[in-house]
Amino acid sequence: MKPIVILPACVQKIGLHEQHTVQVKYVNALVAAGCTPLILPALGEVADIEAVLGACHGVMLTGSPSNVHPRHYGEPMQDARLRLDAARDATTLPLIRAVLARGMPLLGICRGFQEINVAMGGTLHQAVHAVTGMRDHREDKQAGLDQQYAAAHAVTLAPGGRLAQILGHDGELQVNSLHGQGVDRLAPGLVVEARAADGLVEAFSDSAATGFALALQWHPEWRLTENPDSLRIFGAFAKACRIYQGEHNVA
Repeated sequence: MKPIVILPACVQKIGLHEQHTVQVKYVNALVAAGCTPLILPALGEVADIEAVLGACHGVMLTGSPSNVHPRHYGEPMQDARLRLDAARDATTLPLIRAVLARGMPLLGICRGFQEINVAMGGTLHQAVHAVTGMRDHREDKQAGLDQQYAAAHAVTLAPGGRLAQILGHDGELQVNSLHGQGVDRLAPGLVVEARAADGLVEAFSDSAATGFALALQWHPEWRLTENPDSLRIFGAFAKACRIYQGEHNVA
């Protein structure tokens, strides 16, 4: 059986009704990697996280139009227009800690990258483009998707790091860039795996994790099968999920 990977949902209002949503590109990327995606509603404290994790083999945290509420890292909100998702925060932050405690494979992308840092005690820049010395990492909202998700800048991989090992090379990697927030203070125990030229952390791993635990600020899920580096990342995650499945005898 293919490993089951949890995708925590966002809560968005579409029309008159709130809905639990996950973008199709994340679902498709997991399917292409040989996993079975299972969407977890953003139920917050009502969610039975232990029961869910007992029936799956990995967790992938997706990107989202929303941001982690600054109160989760001890800061006031700097911009009242900031798009938030309290239900997702209430679901993913405890989920992350439970996943890492189990040694279950964890992959974070964009918002998911930021969630892991916050869950482990780190902080975020609420507007990277407003920080002195930082570039504007946001996409052009008026452009088409192909342009928004095109390679925007290089990141430098940490020599000998976990990401470099997965990719099979050190040096630089061209990535897309579609985020307004980013890591300010990296949480204790997290290790930088890649940085942008302006110094912003673009990838990290958990040094204490017994299994796969990697987070990326960019979007490797976009047109996954056309990007060899993205395929290697998802392939490594899927392999870790299969290993976890075998070791824990989870059907």
